[in-house]
Amino acid sequence: MIKRLLPILALMMATQTHAQTWQDTVDAARGQTVYWHAWGGDPRTNNYIDWVDAQMQARFGIAVEHVPLTDTAEAVTRVLSERAAGQNTGGAVDLIWINGPNFLAMKEQDLLFGPFVQRLPNARFVDLSPDAPASVDFTVPIDGLEAPWRLAKFVFIHDSARVPNPPQSMGELLDWARDNPGRFTHPDPANFMGASFLKQALISLVDTPAILQNPVSEADYTALTAPLWAWYDALRPLMWREGETFPENESIQARLLNDGEIDITMSFDPSYAAAAINLGLLPDTARVFVPEGGTLGNISFVAIPYNAAHVEGAQVVADFLLSPEAQAHMQNIDNLGAFSVLDPALMDAEAAAFFADLPQSPALPELADLGPTLLEPHASWMTAIAEDWAARYAR
Repeated sequence: MIKRLLPILALMMATQTHAQTWQDTVDAARGQTVYWHAWGGDPRTNNYIDWVDAQMQARFGIAVEHVPLTDTAEAVTRVLSERAAGQNTGGAVDLIWINGPNFLAMKEQDLLFGPFVQRLPNARFVDLSPDAPASVDFTVPIDGLEAPWRLAKFVFIHDSARVPNPPQSMGELLDWARDNPGRFTHPDPANFMGASFLKQALISLVDTPAILQNPVSEADYTALTAPLWAWYDALRPLMWREGETFPENESIQARLLNDGEIDITMSFDPSYAAAAINLGLLPDTARVFVPEGGTLGNISFVAIPYNAAHVEGAQVVADFLLSPEAQAHMQNIDNLGAFSVLDPALMDAEAAAFFADLPQSPALPELADLGPTLLEPHASWMTAIAEDWAARYAR
């Protein structure tokens, strides 16, 4: 009965939301504490969320409480548990930094509030046309149920003092690992970054990448992933600690590079190397590279659960994250360094002024240096290959 009522409740909430003026929402949000469940493994992102909290309190009287996650699925499980207990209001999760597979799961199970994105005043600076990157998450239309807040593009980072000519393909990476055993690894695929590395390899090695835009099919999975696992079987014993253990996340892997234990790390943030050098987390010789043919790219989103206790506050936070001031502060490598989701063609002079004279760095690539952006596979592929990897290699 509850599940049958959820679409009706969502429609009622959406209707109520659109009946309110934006100022009504801002007024109702004053005094609220928004519990933002977000990955807690990156100190720069954590500091940025702290800055958002300070700005929200000063401007709107809204507190932002960062609830650190090691896996986004933790927040999804919390919402599912609340629904199972009949808690359809007053939920503990107000805002989630969500990724494709978890967005798909929540959307399919009617666990999201909205649509709300189109009513955010600062959404006018984002291209929300149907085929735009900000309108699709891992091939799944967002339908106004999640708001973009930062660009992401998969990159490799090498120590140019030790690896002046990094490998330019997955085949070359295997050859390089043969010549440099123990100098490469990747985060555990239970972590988003490790699974992203496997996705990047799959797209590079499969004969027909376009088929990955479709949901995983049991009939095709074995044949399509065979090149990936053959390549990985050859690579694994050449990795750090002979592929028997893996860094928990990208921050720990970056530490291995900084300590000289490995020569290559990876990130979904092209500015990570420049920002990390400034913080003393990577050597001055760290540089970004991407393989020939390009790498995965997507947009990071925030979503509001259907039963969030502080829906108004969560919307005001999502809107502030899209403001030119917040986006420019985020893009500044002295702060976070993540690329903005705003479309320069949609910004007026006042908005564009926030991006003038941002700091530069030899380790900060130009957009042209990042090569083509490859389409993310359907969200089900990430889940499937991460589970397959665990079954094959986890101890």
